[in-house]
Amino acid sequence: MLDLKDIRMCVVGLGYVGLPLARLFSTKFPTVGFDINDCRVEALMQGHDDTLEVEDDLLQEAIARHGLRCTSSLDDIRDCNVYIVAVPTPVDDNNRPDLRPLIGASEVVGSVIGRGDTVVYESTVYPGVTEEECLPVVERVSGLKLNIDFFAGYSPERINPGDKEHRVETIKKVTSGSTPEAADFVDALYNAVLLNGTHKAPSIRVAEASKIIENSQRDVNIAFVNELAKIFNAMGIDTGDVLDAAASKWNFIRLKPGLVGGHCISVDPYYLIQKSQLYGVLPRVMSNARRLNNSMGAYVANQTIRQMNLKGVPVKDSRILILGFAFKENCPDIRNTKVFDIFHTFREYTPHITVLDPWVDTEKARAGYGIEVVNHLSNLCSQTFDAVVLAVAHGDFLTLDVRALAPQPAVVYDVKGVLPRDVVDARL
Repeated sequence: MLDLKDIRMCVVGLGYVGLPLARLFSTKFPTVGFDINDCRVEALMQGHDDTLEVEDDLLQEAIARHGLRCTSSLDDIRDCNVYIVAVPTPVDDNNRPDLRPLIGASEVVGSVIGRGDTVVYESTVYPGVTEEECLPVVERVSGLKLNIDFFAGYSPERINPGDKEHRVETIKKVTSGSTPEAADFVDALYNAVLLNGTHKAPSIRVAEASKIIENSQRDVNIAFVNELAKIFNAMGIDTGDVLDAAASKWNFIRLKPGLVGGHCISVDPYYLIQKSQLYGVLPRVMSNARRLNNSMGAYVANQTIRQMNLKGVPVKDSRILILGFAFKENCPDIRNTKVFDIFHTFREYTPHITVLDPWVDTEKARAGYGIEVVNHLSNLCSQTFDAVVLAVAHGDFLTLDVRALAPQPAVVYDVKGVLPRDVVDARL
């Protein structure tokens, strides 16, 4: 195995996971970040990360002081001897795992990996993908043999977009390897940069499984609370009040209802659902949780429409304002945002829908969803609306005078439960 003092690192994929990792490893080892997106590479080398996961000063320090390089050229990574793969693992339109980015990254690694080198995967997958799908590609392209000519590991990512407390250097990471010696090497590699250490799993498959159940568990738990919200809303009971009361018990797990979007919780369970069916197991709890959480955007819109009808506010051709389009607060990430489902449901009744989000890249929203997002409140030109839905709890919205935007009898619906109760008509 390699000696840590001889490490030359390459991180393949410079998105929400890869860039923070490359930045961190550059503080200890010579590091190159590789991405096939030339525009992304150029922006990073100019010192700006538009995902906002790495602050500009940290990125610029990594480049100027630690020698971090970002590139889209294979020639720039041929001299590396440790390759970490951190590319997306999406699902297709039928919610089936789409391994194409992972296979493409494995082909990249196979074209440059050499004898004695190590490849570590961080992308979230179902158990078996690393050894059954990815490493055979590396072997085929490179002509090398796993555990003879090169070695492998798996250390699942735990990036939480927008979270400035649980950053890659401060979390505990799971590690694993293709041999006991490889597992020790991968564990030492991550311990060289992490502040809170690692948990060394007994196998790559265990490490893969541990990651996918982290997000599946959260999906199921949130689905339970969303179902409670539907029940209590039908009963005329405030769900927040119920949760406050229940949380007075010492072992009650406090969760809030809401929209489940993004690239992790709303996607990863499908990988385990798909794989489990191949083993003859029908994962009813996870499948039902996915269906319920996927329905919440339409539910929010329909509950808002119900409130409008109760207050005598005409729904047809009404003016609707949706506050927030990102999948979570204080973050520009719009991947799989369920706010789109709110918009889409309203669109059946009115074309007059405004989406306000100061964090979101308007070009990405237009390209990805065909929606024109407004970044600044001043762009609304003192408009008033028949209904306002607070969908994302961006800090910018918490002090907003919502009733100035939606004077009575207009409806204010609070998905996140963060607005003063005296200004809202209903909340999830």
